Amino acid sequence: MKKPLLFTFLLALAIPFSGQAQFEKLKDSVVQLFGVVMTADSLMGIPSVTVKVYGRNQGTITNEQGVFSIVVLKGDKLEFSSIGFKPKLIEIPRSLEGNQHSIIQLMVKDTVYLPATIIRPRPTREQFERDFLAINIPDDEYEIARKNTEEGKRRILARSLPSDGREAGNILLRNHANRHYYYGQAPPQNIFNPFAWNEFIKAWKRGDFKNK
Repeated sequence: MKKPLLFTFLLALAIPFSGQAQFEKLKDSVVQLFGVVMTADSLMGIPSVTVKVYGRNQGTITNEQGVFSIVVLKGDKLEFSSIGFKPKLIEIPRSLEGNQHSIIQLMVKDTVYLPATIIRPRPTREQFERDFLAINIPDDEYEIARKNTEEGKRRILARSLPSDGREAGNILLRNHANRHYYYGQAPPQNIFNPFAWNEFIKAWKRGDFKNK
């Protein structure tokens, strides 16, 4: 019984020292990094440069003078990126002494070559007028809405669109009501209903039964 008690006592004493050691180790690895990002050719500060810790969702951007400040850990990698410049990746030394560090990061301009575009005039005024009148201008939102509200387009959409929940529920309730209303007797046939024939003739004239 004495050995387990002694082991538990020693373990309870060791846990605070172990936690304190880990805290001191983590505290020693934190670095407050200050820096300025400049162009390599003219040493001008670059604004709005993204400074991101590689592999973590942590970062900042430079101000108008290219100055930035960020908290990192020793051994972290920093990625510098900006439109018009080549990205740069640096590593914070693990052997860095102290908890503050400052750097001057130079970035090289990235030259982008676009394909050449040759602009030629039309040979004659008649050809320009012909091509200008034949140009295909896509419909704007107003024209698309106008076409969708045409009677023929609405009939096509009404046949192709499925019923929503409210319409499906109403159809189901009407079917139940009709079955209970004619319960025990034969329901009437619409073949002798003049109103049904009238709707059929109108639909036939509209072309509702034509193959799409």
